[in-house]
Amino acid sequence: MDDLLAYCLAKPGAWQDEPWEGDVVAKVGDKIFAFLGSTGESIGLKCGRDREEADELVRVYPGDVTASAYIGRYGWNSVRRGGAVPEDEVRELIDLSYEAIVSKLPKSKRPS
Repeated sequence: MDDLLAYCLAKPGAWQDEPWEGDVVAKVGDKIFAFLGSTGESIGLKCGRDREEADELVRVYPGDVTASAYIGRYGWNSVRRGGAVPEDEVRELIDLSYEAIVSKLPKSKRPS
């Protein structure tokens, strides 16, 4: 998990938070863009504007990508590490999740 956390935190304006005991997240502004959890077995990312878009990744990697509990309907997926999803693609998904969250922030809260 440390390598992905470092990757997340290298993004402009990104910071680490622990809103629930033992569950690490990466935020930009006051919004989460990556759920890293406590075990590092999977990472939760915004993978589409809605469930339909996010399901494309589920179809490509069945068993390794699933809809996130509670927030899956908003386009969030859980991506299992060490499975069929290559690490470079996980990093691309982090980039996309970050960009999606930044684009929703008020201009005054976006990193420069």
